[in-house]
Amino acid sequence: MLFEPRSGRLAAWGNALLAGLVSPDEAVLSIVGEDAVHRVAGLPGEAEPVGLTLALGRLRALGVSGLRVALPAPGHPLGLSGPPEFNARALEAEEAVVCVGAAMGLVPEVTEAGPAGDVHVSVVWHCLPVREAPPADVPSLGEAERELAEALREATVVLTRLDVAGSGPVAEAALSAYRARAEAGPSDKALAPGYPVRAVRVLSLAQRVDLMVSLAYEHGHGGAVSSSEMAARAEALRPVERVARRALVAAYNAAVEERLR
Repeated sequence: MLFEPRSGRLAAWGNALLAGLVSPDEAVLSIVGEDAVHRVAGLPGEAEPVGLTLALGRLRALGVSGLRVALPAPGHPLGLSGPPEFNARALEAEEAVVCVGAAMGLVPEVTEAGPAGDVHVSVVWHCLPVREAPPADVPSLGEAERELAEALREATVVLTRLDVAGSGPVAEAALSAYRARAEAGPSDKALAPGYPVRAVRVLSLAQRVDLMVSLAYEHGHGGAVSSSEMAARAEALRPVERVARRALVAAYNAAVEERLR
């Protein structure tokens, strides 16, 4: 499956709901996806965790007009604006949603239970205070698209040089699934209603780059069999991975940025 952070689904469909483009039921079903249940804890005025439908309505009542995505990594607080407590929670989860119009953010806590093949996934979004400031290091869609084109070329060169293109049945299945999707063209359902076509294109390309990097890390060592060669591979792919994450954030945030302009 191509990388689709839960924060991306929450922001995309939450933005569509806030803009009046989808119903609450459609938004919640799309956000939850294959998970069992999502709830929101720590909302102002709510002593206990509440369901997504109530939570999204409460956020609107509190003045939230849009939702942005953050995908931070160590040394790269992508999409964050503080304070330190929120940044630390978001970094631990590797993702978060930051509200526009109210100084709040949401960080997911994911719990899995059950045997392989029948895993029950529940998500609690923790609502925490955030600092109202521009998010860190988020490019425009145009910048993201240009960076991605170059990153895709670099990733292909690196994987070929190090002989670590995805190998094995799992990697081949992932690549085949991506090729089938790519040949069908970008789906208008890749993002929620209200997103520009360019955001769909950037999201699709960012997922392609992210898939290549993930396969290089996870499936087979190819020619990079020594620890030094594997370290060199990681070092070479790190900037490519960074570009892909920046582009994902730019795509998911595009609906909000267009409205703010």
